[in-house]
Amino acid sequence: MISHMRDAANVIDDGRAVRAAEAAVKAVEKRLASTVQDNAVWTEAYEAITQGDAKTWAYENWGETSQDYPLYDGVILTAADAEKSIISAYLKGQEFEPLSYLGQGLLQQIERASIVRSVAATSFFRADGETVLVASQAVQPFSENVTDSAYATLSFLKIVTPEVIDTMAADHQLEGLRLETGSPEKLLSIPLNDLQGAEVARLSWPSQQPGAKIFSEVYPTIAASAVVLVLYLVSVLAAGGAETRRLRKMAELAHQKATHDSLSGLHNRFGLLEALNHLLVSGNRPPLVLHLLDLDGFKAVNDAWGHAVGDQLLTLVADRLRTVHGEVTHVARLGGDEFALVQVGQTDPAKIGALVLDIFRSPFLIGGRTIEVGASVGIAVEGAGNGAQDLLHRADLALYEAKGAGRGQAVHYDQQLDRQREEVAALEQDLRQALERDEIQPFFQPLARAATGEVLGVEALARWLTPHRRIGPDEFIALAERCGLIDMLGKQMLRKSIREAKLWPHLNLSVNVSPLQLCNPNFSSEVKALLGDEDFDPRRLTLEITEGVLMSNPDHARRSIDALRAIGVRFALDDFGCGYASIGTLREFGFDRMKIDRSLVTAAHRDRKGLEILRATISLAEALEIPVTAEGIETADQANVVRAAGCDQLQGYMIGRPMPANELNAFLAEQAAA
Repeated sequence: MISHMRDAANVIDDGRAVRAAEAAVKAVEKRLASTVQDNAVWTEAYEAITQGDAKTWAYENWGETSQDYPLYDGVILTAADAEKSIISAYLKGQEFEPLSYLGQGLLQQIERASIVRSVAATSFFRADGETVLVASQAVQPFSENVTDSAYATLSFLKIVTPEVIDTMAADHQLEGLRLETGSPEKLLSIPLNDLQGAEVARLSWPSQQPGAKIFSEVYPTIAASAVVLVLYLVSVLAAGGAETRRLRKMAELAHQKATHDSLSGLHNRFGLLEALNHLLVSGNRPPLVLHLLDLDGFKAVNDAWGHAVGDQLLTLVADRLRTVHGEVTHVARLGGDEFALVQVGQTDPAKIGALVLDIFRSPFLIGGRTIEVGASVGIAVEGAGNGAQDLLHRADLALYEAKGAGRGQAVHYDQQLDRQREEVAALEQDLRQALERDEIQPFFQPLARAATGEVLGVEALARWLTPHRRIGPDEFIALAERCGLIDMLGKQMLRKSIREAKLWPHLNLSVNVSPLQLCNPNFSSEVKALLGDEDFDPRRLTLEITEGVLMSNPDHARRSIDALRAIGVRFALDDFGCGYASIGTLREFGFDRMKIDRSLVTAAHRDRKGLEILRATISLAEALEIPVTAEGIETADQANVVRAAGCDQLQGYMIGRPMPANELNAFLAEQAAA
């Protein structure tokens, strides 16, 4: 009986070890397959590969990363043609020949993976004495509405290094785990197969033989006394039960850590998706509703009180969300200050959203501090065919809309949000192409002396001229700021404006600067370099900035202003009168010119109160010794009003409309003749 128990314990442990090894291999394959899926099912990647410079895009997003990225060591991008030609291939950040490295079997895997909407294809290869795991999937848009006859294929490579083996051994309790070729003797092992099922390599490890170890320790006692035999049997049973409980507890703890947020104790993103998937496949329940919320003002709390207070605030928010309503079955923290609630019940989702907003109406008390934050909520209701990721995506779109609507809002998802996002993405792509095709050009509006009408300078204004329509600067400049193209756009406009202005040596040039440009640490050095390259006198250049950047990032703005002012560049405060710039701000930055907003000019022409405000504004500028330009001058009456109030410079349609350089040349010639 004891011998049988010994052998059975060894067999059971060996079976556990084999299953653990198989689970370890599946985990590695699943991780790489998920990684390639996240990168392949990506609308931006699909558009860049099909419409742009695929090789450059692939290197910047995948190839360069492969040098030291923990999730993969190499990337292969193949074209959608029948030959599956290689577009880009990088291993550890260096270009390589994948077919020479992996063999012709790679093409079979790519052919299988090139079918759109299929799961990623994974298999092992033997290359240069190493075992390599390869996962492949078709590069495809996230939307299901776009289909092509063929798709490019993205493949990620992960070399099965000793470090990978060590991690598998530690995660799955496989002591002595190693990678070998052939069939090792006296070792437990499982094969690693290629796409056709042929063995590439083998994972092997020694059997722990727990039964034999215990038997050898207690053998003398068994021989001496049958009583000790009984005690031994009891101890083995007790030890087995304790080990089982320990392993079960370890598994439960590992699952808890994997699915829950350590700070708040709520589900994390993985736990939320797991719960959603479980609910979506269950029947006999009301429609599932996902509420996604983001805290308004949380960054200010971190900045003012530190991250420790911010963490306490997140914990208190989690406590309130747990009890917001009885139909909320799961609450999750997805990261940062973003939370999610899963509702299963008949209550109107709008009511739940209102209750979520209500819990933020009461302040939070932390260490004697009274802290107030708000929230924005996006709501998505389960629909036919929705998966967990679809539901999360729709709730996220609704949340984005809620934040854009002024925060403190609860917004329901509708299909229009998807269409709007697609339109913005399309316009962003158009803007990138417009910058590459040089479609955005400067127009110039004259600046005239108020007393004589003499043109003293011009302001450069960006205009996007397309074959189909004219897109306003308010639209495409804001888009450039959101998608990270404002620096490129700003440098293009400044360079083009300077080149045109060199033809008018008697005129000064004014150029608008985005707050994001001014806060770029490299802005001043880039402007200096551009002025040097174009041989343009810095004293002729005036950069116009709005007061918003002075309020939000005064230190960054001051550094850039001081550096450029030192070489002669002048600065004008644009649109004064429509914001909140203080007298202290004006004195601190010492602007060379102030441009009053057209709303003050319109109000001054409309009634006496508006006129007094205009005069007071100009008097303030005169007291600070800042000359004033009036914008939006369209009539002679308006010009007379602002001239009498003390403006020394005028700008507006009465002086001249924004025009391209060739029209400005004709305009200046007419002015000279007059």
